[in-house]
Amino acid sequence: MYLRSEPRYPPAAEDGDDILLDQVQRASFRYFWQGAHPESGLARDRSGRTADPRNDLVAIGGSGFGFMAILVAVERRWITRDEAKARIGKMLSALERTKRYNGVFPHFINGTDGSTVPFTKLDDGGDLVETSLLFQGLICVRQYFASNDRGEASIRDRINRLWHAVQWNSHIKNTEKVLYWHHSPKFGWARNVPIHGWNEALVTYVLAAASPSYGIDAEIYHEGFAANGAFINGRSYYGVKLPLGPDYGGPLFFAHYSFCGIDPRGLADRYADYWQQNCSHARINYLHSLHNPHGYTGYGSDCWGLTSSHGPRGYVVSSPGLDFGLIAPTAALSSLPYLPEESMRALRRFLALPHGKITGRFGLVDAFSLTSNWFARTYLAIDQGPVVAMIENHRSGLLWKLFMSAPEIRDALRKLGFTSPHLTRETEPNSR
Repeated sequence: MYLRSEPRYPPAAEDGDDILLDQVQRASFRYFWQGAHPESGLARDRSGRTADPRNDLVAIGGSGFGFMAILVAVERRWITRDEAKARIGKMLSALERTKRYNGVFPHFINGTDGSTVPFTKLDDGGDLVETSLLFQGLICVRQYFASNDRGEASIRDRINRLWHAVQWNSHIKNTEKVLYWHHSPKFGWARNVPIHGWNEALVTYVLAAASPSYGIDAEIYHEGFAANGAFINGRSYYGVKLPLGPDYGGPLFFAHYSFCGIDPRGLADRYADYWQQNCSHARINYLHSLHNPHGYTGYGSDCWGLTSSHGPRGYVVSSPGLDFGLIAPTAALSSLPYLPEESMRALRRFLALPHGKITGRFGLVDAFSLTSNWFARTYLAIDQGPVVAMIENHRSGLLWKLFMSAPEIRDALRKLGFTSPHLTRETEPNSR
């Protein structure tokens, strides 16, 4: 299956940067390749350090990251282009038979038959943010497979049919000028979560504005997500000024999920410079562990990163403002574009921890707490995916180039009032 023999894993902490990054990316990619749901090829929501779960639970947003990981694997020659096309075709078949709601995918599905698995009692229908994470990956795939080959043309056509069917504007409640996260065929708007304030969902508004059939007006972004500037912060934490968002920046996935595809370098609008936003957010998160106000064991310049992850008592969302003493490797590793030196120090420190606890078949485990000597025995798709994508964006810019080359995305960014180097140059050629 692989073009090159598998290197040893885990790598040694003293290996060179390129070797370490290649190994870590490749291990996390295996989550989406060897660890995918066997019938659909889509991403399992979570998996074990040593074995697959005994269920058919598939994550839609996690599958979007899985599509991106497959593209990285082709570029890195871990798999062949034909192997990638075959797997992607299988994944698209699963998505085509999945139950959708005005074209919007649910949060979870059964990987065998595509039926909806309710996330909560009231969340049994369309999930617009998960759908946007899926299409962030699918648009990269469409832009990557750009040849006149019949198989590649088929992939593009199938993605476009799914893309054109999403009724983004169906998630506007009555006449409110904001997108809503969920809508249920049974419970309507009862979940009642508007997508606003700085969070992981910038890509949702960009895609909703980009839709060729069901697009939103720019005022929905400005009055809804940005709340006419109410999401501006402007205060300093640990001596670093934070342009947007909650105090101390919130969990680090805010700087990762939307930016696996959206290139923040030089991206700006009337509210912020988004490269500055993400660099400041990551640095505040890093400095929090350096200052370690709660005295947790192990926190420091080489052990940091607070985001969503598994914890000793289940899933938690960690941040400097709500710190449980949990370090999630994805937080530091996916911040490599923003803090390369600090991220590499963290990676070497993680690899120096006991290998029987910190690593498994898909690389570094989801989270750990040295204070309580607890190490996860699990992986999460939404944590594994950004590791592959953001490391690759640091190394080559691959996914940023692909996503930002899509004409609808460029038009949407202009429509919403963004500036970016991608909007002033000719469309970059697609990758080979």
